[in-house]
Amino acid sequence: MAHPFLVKDIAFQAGLSTATVDRVLNGRPGVRRQTEMRVKAAIAELEKQAGADVAGRKLTIDIVMETPDRFSTAVRAAFETEVATFLPTVFRCRFHFAEVMRAAELVQLLDRIRLRGTHGIVLKAPDVPEIVAAVARLDVADIPVVTLVTDLPNSARSAYAGADNRAAGETAAYLIGRLLGASGGKALVTLSSGRFRGEEEREIGFRRVIRAHYPLIGIIEVSEGHGTDAATGTLVAAALADDPSINAVYSVGGGNRAVLAAFEAAGRPISVFVAHDLDADNRVLLGERRIDFVLHHDLRTDARSAFRAIMARVTPVIRTAPASFSAVEIVTPYNMPTSQ
Repeated sequence: MAHPFLVKDIAFQAGLSTATVDRVLNGRPGVRRQTEMRVKAAIAELEKQAGADVAGRKLTIDIVMETPDRFSTAVRAAFETEVATFLPTVFRCRFHFAEVMRAAELVQLLDRIRLRGTHGIVLKAPDVPEIVAAVARLDVADIPVVTLVTDLPNSARSAYAGADNRAAGETAAYLIGRLLGASGGKALVTLSSGRFRGEEEREIGFRRVIRAHYPLIGIIEVSEGHGTDAATGTLVAAALADDPSINAVYSVGGGNRAVLAAFEAAGRPISVFVAHDLDADNRVLLGERRIDFVLHHDLRTDARSAFRAIMARVTPVIRTAPASFSAVEIVTPYNMPTSQ
């Protein structure tokens, strides 16, 4: 496996021992496929970041996320793009993504990163006591944690980078309420998991506006599909079978191809469909007019906020602007930005 990097650098990037990396690089037996893939991914990340490896302070950060692949791909691209804007400070990013992780697995990963060493962690994780406790241990170790997209407000995290999720939910309610109007009906709200504070905030905002201004619209919620197509599609199909009046969708947690497929399989029309995040799937669906609106915020803005928050904690003499919410944009097929 040809590469220009030191074994210790690959090991640090991959979170593995130098002995394990050496076995992979030299094709020795007894190495799991998953370990081999981690080494290859680490080399690829180092190659992408090599161009920014100039004179200046180098900060290693870990981005830890439980999220569907389509969203983690967009986040990775945003962070890798924004790295260059902080030169001569060089951020070396290590990515730890999984579509579904148990809280215990996330805690184990955070503790392992803490013991191994890092300048900061960007975290998208459920708001549960075990995660809050792990963040507290990181804070004691003087490792800043920046929550991304979904917050842990009662934890020792240093900052939050993302949109105002409650306002986003209120915006979705306004769009659906205005379009359904006096005809009424029911909106299906799909969450990836109720464990995420950000999704809960979106749902709260949505329910508040519907209840206050659009009483003819009912709300049906499905959750725990984790944003994956298979699980989300099953949940939506069951909801449609139970309630013939569902005629709108507010997709909080993704899996939109599966949501659309469930409606099509049931022969049910959708009067209005509001989704989140302008990822690759939603770009196609919006362009094909299969969904109506995407509530989008710029992930590159979030990446910049995260980098600044970590710099402010690691290098207090550096003054950075206080963090603020990312702006939420209502995207239609006619104002879709050309890139993330």
